[in-house]
Amino acid sequence: MPDAGYIAAALASAVAITVTLRAIPFGLKALVRESALVTNLGRWMPLGAVAILATYCVARIGASGVPGEGLGELAGVAVTVGAHIWRRNAVLSIVLGAVVCLVIANVLPS
Repeated sequence: MPDAGYIAAALASAVAITVTLRAIPFGLKALVRESALVTNLGRWMPLGAVAILATYCVARIGASGVPGEGLGELAGVAVTVGAHIWRRNAVLSIVLGAVVCLVIANVLPS
């Protein structure tokens, strides 16, 4: 078993590296605050992330011809889009879409 000094040194170096890596973004924030690139990324990243997740979810639907396959996912996407157009509330639309998807996927026989 390693001695206490070795364990303390390993733990201290892990803590120092973790704290440093977590502090770097806060230190760089002042440097990029007025950057047009960062402003545009902040504007478009949420939409891009949702688009990628929706594409991933719908792309996993198989074309095996099983009746009802993918119905939950497609209904969830439709409810999410409809609720967002209706209320313009991201949390509400995501929760409603997820509930519809889960209910349909678990209620319909597979």
